[in-house]
Amino acid sequence: MRLAFLFTALALGLAACGPSQEAAAPAPQQPVSIPEIYQSRVDRGPNGDVIQIPAIRAAYLIDRNRRQTVPYNGTETPGTIVVDPYARVLYHVQPGGQAMRYGVAVGRAGKGFEGRATIARKAAWPSWRPTDNMLKTEPELYGQFAGGLSGGMHNPLGSRALYLYQGNTDTYYRIHGTMDPSSIGKATSAGCIRLFNQDVIDLFEAVPNGTEVVVRSEAESVRMEGPMMETPEGYVVPAVQAQPVIDPAAAPVQATALAPAQPAVDPYAAMMATPTAMPTAAPEPMAMDTTAVTDPFATADAGFVSPVESAVPSW
Repeated sequence: MRLAFLFTALALGLAACGPSQEAAAPAPQQPVSIPEIYQSRVDRGPNGDVIQIPAIRAAYLIDRNRRQTVPYNGTETPGTIVVDPYARVLYHVQPGGQAMRYGVAVGRAGKGFEGRATIARKAAWPSWRPTDNMLKTEPELYGQFAGGLSGGMHNPLGSRALYLYQGNTDTYYRIHGTMDPSSIGKATSAGCIRLFNQDVIDLFEAVPNGTEVVVRSEAESVRMEGPMMETPEGYVVPAVQAQPVIDPAAAPVQATALAPAQPAVDPYAAMMATPTAMPTAAPEPMAMDTTAVTDPFATADAGFVSPVESAVPSW
């Protein structure tokens, strides 16, 4: 009897030293899901040719970049487009205190205009040509584009462009697509207001000519959105989100402002710029043989990868 008791105690002791349950196998990694609106699309180019628009990589679809319906606290009427170059968002105001919000990239020219304008012209796969003033002041930079760039995947305006006018005067302010989706949400060295090609295509269809556009000043942006801070990756977020949590029991420390990240070199810098003076008449764009253009994005098979593009995961 005593021997049986010892065997029982030994068995229980061994059981206590072993694992109480089997270790769970690691869950298989699920592929990152790209929303349907950002999947690849087939579109028709300016000459009716088929253009394949690539899907937007999930790495670029951070919350502030993704198109989404949000509460809107502005006073603009439904149908109005509101551009905030400082918070790097664009709103298409909807009924019921809502707006469709888009993430945008803001080029140097994107902060050169503020106030009200109207969309007087819309173009699918628009062509582009430097202004006469740009050709005159910087011929070594813009001379290669003097003949213009036809619309297509080599063109920095992307799939669609909305042209803003005040009366009959071109403001030279554009809302357009981009061939560099890695730039969305960031500050760039050239261009106006860029959206993902998928976003600008759908916005293009949603707004008619004559739509009012309001471009906020920096003071208006701070009043409506609050102060923003730039992350090390180059995106902007509300400053309240970027503040560190301070233990109230700890000794107070001197707050140090975060230095904004240095913007990545913009491969479009040689293709878009703010004119220093408006020409009396905007020259008409003309098609050209893009094989003569030396810009890395001028030909679809250039194989160029932007510095931002190469810094994110391949998925």
